[in-house]
Formats: sequence, C-alpha cells, structure tokens
Amino acid sequence: MVPFGLGALAEVGRRPYLWATALRQWRAMVPPRWWARRARLPLPTRPYMALRLEAMFGPGGGRLSSSELVGYLEWCRWMRSLAR
Repeated sequence: MVPFGLGALAEVGRRPYLWATALRQWRAMVPPRWWARRARLPLPTRPYMALRLEAMFGPGGGRLSSSELVGYLEWCRWMRSLAR
C-alpha cells in the first residue's frame, strides 16, 4: 500500500530541488533485499508506513497528501543542510 500516488509524484516532479531528497528518503524507507519479497516492488513495508503515519497524524494514522509529502521532503532537505 502506498499512501500517495501519481499526484504526489507530480508535485515532487515540479520541484527539481527536491529530487535528490526524495530519492534519498525513498531509498532509506525501502527494506533491505526488497527484491526477495513477494511483491517485488521497492516500497516500504506496511508496518513501517503505519508507524510513520501514526507518528505524523496520531493514533489511527491518516493519509498523506501531496502537499504534506512536499512539506516532509522540504523538512528532510532542511534538516540535512543543518547536519552539514
């Protein structure tokens, strides 16, 4: 299950400055040896996404919108710049 779709990818696609951050975050969320899993797609696991959504929205989780994804990626980019 992916909590966002093509709309979110389009939003990120319109912001080239977030492309590297999006790829870095995607890579960090994909489990090791993802190709050995049944679905054979490089996607985060359901329990991991449930945990992340609960941390973001509280109990019961929620659904990540395109604008929230962009905000998250901008935050990740900003935090990475502070760590340098």
